[in-house]
This record gives sequence, C-alpha cells and structure tokens, in this order.
Amino acid sequence: MDAMTTAATINGVVIDDGFAEAFPMHGTAMQITAVSPKWALEAARAMTGFATSVIACGCEAGIDRELSPQETRDGRPGVRVLLFAMDKKGLATQLATRLGQCVLTSPSSACYADLAGEGRIDLGNAIRYFADGWQISKRFEDQHFWRMPVMEGEFLVEAQTGYVSNGVGGGNLLFMGGSAAQALRSAEAAVEAMRRVPDVVMPFPGGIVRSGSKVGGKYKGMMASTNDAYCPTLKGVTKSALGPETGSVLEIVVDGLSSAAVADAMRVGLKAAVELGPREGASRIGAGNYGGNLGPHHYHLKDLLP
Repeated sequence: MDAMTTAATINGVVIDDGFAEAFPMHGTAMQITAVSPKWALEAARAMTGFATSVIACGCEAGIDRELSPQETRDGRPGVRVLLFAMDKKGLATQLATRLGQCVLTSPSSACYADLAGEGRIDLGNAIRYFADGWQISKRFEDQHFWRMPVMEGEFLVEAQTGYVSNGVGGGNLLFMGGSAAQALRSAEAAVEAMRRVPDVVMPFPGGIVRSGSKVGGKYKGMMASTNDAYCPTLKGVTKSALGPETGSVLEIVVDGLSSAAVADAMRVGLKAAVELGPREGASRIGAGNYGGNLGPHHYHLKDLLP
C-alpha cells in the first residue's frame, strides 16, 4: 500500500489521514437568464471560461446550477453563476469584464443579483456606460436596474449584487487509481454528486484537475509548479507520496460561498467515490495541503467519512 497514514478503509478504498487546506476568498453570485436554457448556458459558460485558478486567471468561477423559470427573477430559464477572487477589488474587476464581454453580448440574456451577502458590488453599474448615454435607470422599491439598448433590442441588468468576504477557495480531494480510467471514474462520480450541493463550484474543466500544483518551483518567478510528489512518472526520482499500485492521480478543487458548503461538497464527493470501490474507481483518496501554512480552512478527511 502507498506510504501514508490511513484514517480508514471503506469498501476497499483507503482514505488518507490527512486534510485539505483552503484559503479565504471573496465571492459573489448572479442569475443569468435567456429565452431558452441553451442560451442561458451559453452566456454562463462564456462568463466562467478561463476561470480555473486565481494563479493565472484572476478569478475562479463556475456554474452552481441551472434554474427553472419558476426560480428566476424574470420567469425565464436561467443559470446561477458563482465567481471568486482574492479581494473585493479583484472580484469587481473580473465581474465587470466578464459581464460586459460574455453576458451583455449573448443573445436574449439578462442578469440579476442572486446573493444578499454582507455588502454590495457593481453589476450593471459597472458596464452601463457602454450604452453611450442611452442607458435608462429603473427602480422598483429597493431594486435598481439598468436598461441598455443593444442591436438585438435591450439588455436588462440589475445595478448591483451581493458579495461575501468569507468565501473559501481550494477545498480538494485527490483520487489515486491503478489506472487513469479508474481515477477518472472516481473523480467523475464525485463531481456529479458535488454539483448537487448549493453554493459551490468546481472551477476546472469538467470539475477535474489532472495537473495539480504545489506552491513555488525551482524556476525563478514561478508561483506554482507541478505537484511532483503525486506524479506517477516521477516516483523513482522525487520524494513521492505514491506507492507502486498507483498509476494515475486526479484532483477536484472546490470553491464555496461558505466553509460549510465546501465541507458538504467534499463529504458527498468522498462518499460517491468510496461507493464506487477500488475495482472500478480509485483505490486511495487523499487531499492536498501545505502543512497548514497556506490557509486557515482545514478539512480533515476522517471528519468527512461516510
């Protein structure tokens, strides 16, 4: 078995006696609606593109869930999007850029606040000047909207949405399998379960990371580099965390609007992977941390066991 202290073995799957280390982030949420689910998803996918890691993307974002017409502000199909950054200024910058380039431009789209939060951050306020003076301010009780003329007709966007400063980024699970196919099956099962948890997103492609990272690197200026301890091809030349039976490792990174939401997502993801078992999926599940020095949020796997 791989050289690691185990918290438990459940359904034949070894669970490391370790923890995932996560850090505080500012987060916000919005509804994107459109004439059809297809166009709501097109806008949401565009807005959350290239938003896997703050290391290089400036933010981390993803689709929380699709919304039925009964759940949206305007009675049309919609999508709830979450966006995270390291501070309020970074969050505002990324939100304005992505709203203006990806939602304003998408056919039939509208955008509304979807988080009360602890404070307010600009939504439509940030892009209204694109209307070149033709924008119209509309207020309904405590709600403020902008109507912006566009070639298709009109873009309706709420002036602001809420944000939180106690969001969490970097919750994670590591799936170690005998083959790439086994690791992928476990990661896919975990992502499917985690997507049913509200207020969280898994920002990497399909929710899964194959190129997990460590802080720093041997080359000057590198903020992060390959996590060599978990690279199967480097077992013989580095201080590996893997044993001979592990041929592939995949990771899920999860961001949430609260620490509780991240813990809930990790819990159901762990359960789904364990239920798959080692013959079909991963034979070992762990988590990434940096000795507790990166962030204050520590999610011990033994506390999340089914």
